[in-house]
Amino acid sequence: MTFSLAALGPALPELLLAVSAIALILFGAIVGPKSTDMVNGFALAAIFAALVLVVLGPSEAVLFNGSFQVDAYSRFLKVLALIGAGATLAMSVDWLKIEKQSRFEFAILVLLSTLGMMMLISAGDLIALYMGLELMSLALYVIAANNRDSVRSTEAGLKYFVLGALSSGMLLYGASLIYGFTGSVNFAQIANAAREPSLGLVFGIVFVFAGLCFKVSAVPFHMWTPDVYEGAPAPVTAFFAAAPKVAAMAVFVRFTMEALPHVVHQWQQIIVFVSIASMALGSFAAIGQRNLKRLMAYSSIGHMGYALVGLAAGTEQGVRGVLVYMTVYMAMTLGTFACILSMRRKDGMVENYDELAGLARTSPIKAFMLAALMFSLAGIPPLAGFLAKYYVFLAAIESGLYALAVIGVLSSVVGAFYYLRIVKVMYFDEPAAAFEPMPGELRAVLAVSGLFTLLLFVYPAPLLAAAGVAARALF
Repeated sequence: MTFSLAALGPALPELLLAVSAIALILFGAIVGPKSTDMVNGFALAAIFAALVLVVLGPSEAVLFNGSFQVDAYSRFLKVLALIGAGATLAMSVDWLKIEKQSRFEFAILVLLSTLGMMMLISAGDLIALYMGLELMSLALYVIAANNRDSVRSTEAGLKYFVLGALSSGMLLYGASLIYGFTGSVNFAQIANAAREPSLGLVFGIVFVFAGLCFKVSAVPFHMWTPDVYEGAPAPVTAFFAAAPKVAAMAVFVRFTMEALPHVVHQWQQIIVFVSIASMALGSFAAIGQRNLKRLMAYSSIGHMGYALVGLAAGTEQGVRGVLVYMTVYMAMTLGTFACILSMRRKDGMVENYDELAGLARTSPIKAFMLAALMFSLAGIPPLAGFLAKYYVFLAAIESGLYALAVIGVLSSVVGAFYYLRIVKVMYFDEPAAAFEPMPGELRAVLAVSGLFTLLLFVYPAPLLAAAGVAARALF
């Protein structure tokens, strides 16, 4: 077997992130704490360079005997994951400095987690899937406990680690069952061998789905989400909510569509149940929350439920719906967390949404942008959140899943209550003390995500076309 460096061209973005992370670890270890600013800058540059390489790279390639795939689908989702990682890293730099939690290791761990996500998105077999998932998760466990002096942050890291290890074990057990009953770990070969599903294969699928549901925080494997979102430092929560969700949903869709296309009936029932449970819990459990990060945790559980509606359809339209949904969800989440990160007064950070009282009078533009994001998260037309829900529900209806679509719409109505309550607090309550000025990078992220949310309906064609091409790559 001849080997050439040129053959590794399609994996250049991943190689760049890996080499950058190793170089920055050495640089940080030699220079010490003074290196933090330079490490942050180089890490951001590496993420941007990887993004350029993904966009300019080959449109199709297969490496390592099918373990690593580059196609329109992987490129679309890598761009999303890199934008999410870059934006959250940019937002976190000032915040961590002010809170005296700034360490050079943080940016390196974000780089390594992003590398895991890109591996995960391109995974073509169960071994690559597991390697990518673990590389992504191990870095996340550490940054969840980034604030070593806080009991809440340490507890968040420990909870995430223990439950994550449990879910990894379940996924690995499921993968071993699938390998045992099909004789292969490669997705395409599993699809050929799984034309007649056996009981052992179904058990394997259930265990793999359990592991993947944990990563996207879908019910009933959502239990870590509210505590970890609340306990982890705010920029870490923003990172959790954006990029890893995209990567986990990407591999969820790829695994079901490429490895299990002939047993749709077997896995469709599981996805429908998980989707309904996630939408319902996300809508009802958030009603009693006061803490904005906990509220966003329940909101993300609900939104993963809506995204899974598209997967449940099991069609090209459904996958396109999932991709549009994840794009819009990430934009809305980044904008909302830009606002949460800017909630600082002279006496420190505040996290309860009651503190936003009267924001419309003290910071009208910020209040308007946050209100637009809340309306969008609630799915109110004509904002981006409505379009995203429209495409996943349309795919479900075309596949005959009428009950699922109806339950989704009803859950949206319930969920609108707690989003609109935040708008009410900002516009109708008496003003509290004003927040400190919003840093430039937070303002930039809020402006871009707010405008995307407000104006997507004017010209959604480019996003729909790109999502359509990406979805077609799986069929």
